[in-house]
Amino acid sequence: MKLYKDFVMQGLDKMYENPHCELNYSTPFELLVAVILSAQCTDKRVNMVLEELFKVANKPEDFVNMPTEELEKWIHPCGFFRNKAKSIKSASRDIIDKFGGEVPKAFDDLTSLAGVGRKTANVMISEAFGGDAFAVDTHVLRTSNRLGLVKTDNPDVCELELKKIFPKDKWSKMHYQMVLFGRYTCKAMKPDCFNCAFKDNCPSARLSLK
Repeated sequence: MKLYKDFVMQGLDKMYENPHCELNYSTPFELLVAVILSAQCTDKRVNMVLEELFKVANKPEDFVNMPTEELEKWIHPCGFFRNKAKSIKSASRDIIDKFGGEVPKAFDDLTSLAGVGRKTANVMISEAFGGDAFAVDTHVLRTSNRLGLVKTDNPDVCELELKKIFPKDKWSKMHYQMVLFGRYTCKAMKPDCFNCAFKDNCPSARLSLK
C-alpha cells in the first residue's frame, strides 16, 4: 500500500498542485453558511446565491433576525431550502448563545451546531482554521473507492481509513485535491479515464478503458 499511497499523492499533485476551496467567503461564519448550502448543490450555484445574500446578511445576528420565509426565498435555488434555512438560523442562534458570536474551532463544538456533520466540521477546521482534517464528501467517497483506497459506502468509515493511509499534514490538501479530481476528472457518470494520471494503475480505470 505504501507504494500505491505515494503514487496517489504524486498523481494528485500532478493534476492539482495547488487546490483550493471553490466556495466564496470572507469569514469563518460565511464559510459555514456556504458549506451548509452546498449539500447536494454545486459550489457555482451556492456562490451565485451567496453573492446577493451576503449583501443583506453575513453575521449570525443577521440570520437570527431574518424571518424564515425571507431566508428561504434567498436560498431557494440551492435546494432543500426549508431544512437549510432551519439549520442556518439554529446554528446562528447557538453561535451567539453558546460561543459568544464566534464560530467555534473545536470539532465537537462545531458538530453541536445544527446542520453541521463530520464533513462540514472537517471543512471548517481545515479551511477556516488551518488545521489538519480530511473531509469526505461524495467526490472523496467515490474516488477513494474507485482508486481502491477504501471499500465502503460510509463516509465516516472512509474518513478514518484515509487518515490511516495518508500523513496527517497531507489531509487537508488531499481533501481538496480529491474533490477537484472527482468533480472534473473522475466524474460520477462519465469519468475521464483517458486523461487521468491514475489510468495505468487504477483498478476502475482498467475496467472502463477496456
